[in-house]
Amino acid sequence: MNDIKEHETHLKKLSNLHNERKRILALPSEKTLNAILDSPQALPLVHSFPEEDFYILINDIGESDSLPLLSLASNRQWEYILDNELWEKDRIDIKSITKWFDLLYSADTRRLINWIKDEKTELFELYFYKNIDVKVREHDEDPSVFGDDYFTFDDIYYIKLIDHPGRENTEDDSLELRNELIMKMMKFIAGNDHIFYQNILIESTSIIFSESEEEFYRLRNVRMAEKGFLPFDEAIGIYQPITPQEIEELGEKIIDEKFERDTLLPVPILPASMLKGDNSFTRALEMIDTDDVLQQIQIEFASLCNRIVSADQKKIKEKETLNTIVKKACGYINIGVRSFAGDEDAGNPVKVASMLKKYPLVNLFRAGYHSAMKLKWRVEKWMKTSWFMEKGLPLSFWDEKWMGVLGGLLIKKPLFFDNYTTGDLYREFESHDDIKKTEGILNEISEMDKLYSQISININPFYGSFLTYKNLILTLWVRNYMDLHDKTGPLSFDEFKSFFHSIFADPVEKRSLDHDKKSDKKTAVSDRHEIGRSGKESFLSWICTETGIPDYEISQKLGQIFENIFDEIVDEYGYLSEEELDPRFINLFLLERGEGEE
Repeated sequence: MNDIKEHETHLKKLSNLHNERKRILALPSEKTLNAILDSPQALPLVHSFPEEDFYILINDIGESDSLPLLSLASNRQWEYILDNELWEKDRIDIKSITKWFDLLYSADTRRLINWIKDEKTELFELYFYKNIDVKVREHDEDPSVFGDDYFTFDDIYYIKLIDHPGRENTEDDSLELRNELIMKMMKFIAGNDHIFYQNILIESTSIIFSESEEEFYRLRNVRMAEKGFLPFDEAIGIYQPITPQEIEELGEKIIDEKFERDTLLPVPILPASMLKGDNSFTRALEMIDTDDVLQQIQIEFASLCNRIVSADQKKIKEKETLNTIVKKACGYINIGVRSFAGDEDAGNPVKVASMLKKYPLVNLFRAGYHSAMKLKWRVEKWMKTSWFMEKGLPLSFWDEKWMGVLGGLLIKKPLFFDNYTTGDLYREFESHDDIKKTEGILNEISEMDKLYSQISININPFYGSFLTYKNLILTLWVRNYMDLHDKTGPLSFDEFKSFFHSIFADPVEKRSLDHDKKSDKKTAVSDRHEIGRSGKESFLSWICTETGIPDYEISQKLGQIFENIFDEIVDEYGYLSEEELDPRFINLFLLERGEGEE
C-alpha cells in the first residue's frame, strides 16, 4: 500500500513539474528567469528541464544573465551545453571552451572544479595543452633561465601562457579572457588540491591532440545520438524519399497504451508546443485523447526534429531557429499524410490520428519529402531537353516569378518560392497546396517552352538584351503586327511608339481613384487605355500560324498566361501617353540599346 501511494505521489510531482515547465516556457524570455527563481522548488524544477529545452532557455534569457540557472543546473545539462557549444563540425573550438568554462566558473566555482576533477579531466588537460607551456625546475636550477614570461605557484612548475591558442588572429578581448580564466582556475586548484594541480600540468604536456579530439568527438556523438541527434551521415537518411505505397511496406510502429511516463527522462516540450496552423497533422493530434499515446507521439516528433537538425547541420540555440525545424517537420508530415491517405481521408482528423498511431512519423515525413523531390526531378529531366537550355538562355529568361520557382527546385534540397508572401523569399513546402501550386507553374513553364520550340526564331540578334519569355514573345508579335518582316532583333523606339499608338488607339474607360477619406479631397482622374479584342485576336492568330497549333488548344493550355501578360501591358503602359514613354523603363518589349537615351 505504501509503495502504491509513493508511486502516485511521485507521478503527481512529475506532473506538477511538467505543467510548471510548460507554463514557464510559454512566458516571454524577460520573465522566465524570475519565474524559475521564485519557485519554491527551483532546484528540482531546473533539473526537470530536458537538456534541449534548458539549452534554448538560457540562450533566450542570455548567457550572462543565466548564471543563476547554470548554478542550479545538473551535470547532464552542463554537458549538453558543452556538447553543442564546443564544436565546429568535427573540430573542437578552444575559444568556446574559454567562454563556457568562464561562465560555469562564475556560476559555481567549486562545483566546476570538482566536475573537471571527476569527469572532465581529459578535456581540461587538452585545454591546457593548447594554451600553456609548462617547464619543471630542477632543484639546483635558477628560475631566471625560464624568462620573465613564466610564472609559478609552487616554485616547481613554471607556466607560460601561449599567445595564440588554437587559431591565428585571436582577438585581444578573448585572449585577455583566456589569461584571466587560466590564472584564477590554476590558483584555485593549486590552493585546494595541489596533487591534482601537479598531475594536470604534467599530463597536459603529453597530450596527443588529434587522438584526444577524435575520442572526445566520438563520445560526444554517442551522447547526442541518444537524444536523436544522429551523426550527419546517418541523419541525412531522413531525406531519402519514399513513395506513399512504401509506408505500409516499411511496417508499423508499436504504441504502448500503458506507457509508464515516470520511467523515462523528461520529454522536450518546445517542439510540440510550436505545432501551430490548421492542417491534417495538427488537427489529428487534437483528436488523440489518450495522454500516454500523445506523449509517445510527442517524443517521436521531438526525435524527428532532432534528426532534421543533425541532417541540416544546424545549431539550435533559439526558439526561432527551432520553430523553422518544427514547421519543416510538420509540413512534410502533413504532405505525407495527404499523399498517402488521399483528399477525403486526409480531411478526416480521426482517420489521420489512426495513421499517426500506426505509422512512424519519419516515414510520413519521407513520403512528404518525396512529393517535393518529384518536382525537382521533373525540372531536372525537363531541362535536359528544353528549348531554352538548347538555346543557351539563362534561368532569368523565365522572369522573376517563374525563375524563382525553378531556382527553388534546382537547389540540393528543394524549397517553395513564396516571394515574401509570408515574409520569406523561399521556405519549406508546408502543404499539398504548395505542391499543387508549384506543379501548376511547372506545367505553364513547360507549355511555354514547348510553344517556343515550335516557333521559328533566330535568337542570335536578341543576345545581349535582357530576354524574358514575355518580352521575346511580345516583340516577335509586334514585328508581325506592324509588318516588320524585313528585320529581326529588338524594336527601335520609333517602331514601338507606332505600335503603342496603334494598339492603344483611344481611351475606352475612365477610372476615378479612391476618395482620400483623411483629407476629404478627391484625387485626379486618370484615363486608362485598353487593348481591344482585335489586338488579342491578332496575337492568337499569329501564334496559331507560327506553331500550327489550333487556337482552342492554345487557349486551353496558355490562354491564362497570355491574358496575364496583356493585363501587365495595360498596368504598365495603359495610363501613359505617347509623349510619356521612356525606353529606359520599358521592359515588356525589347528595344534597341541606346534608343532614346541621352
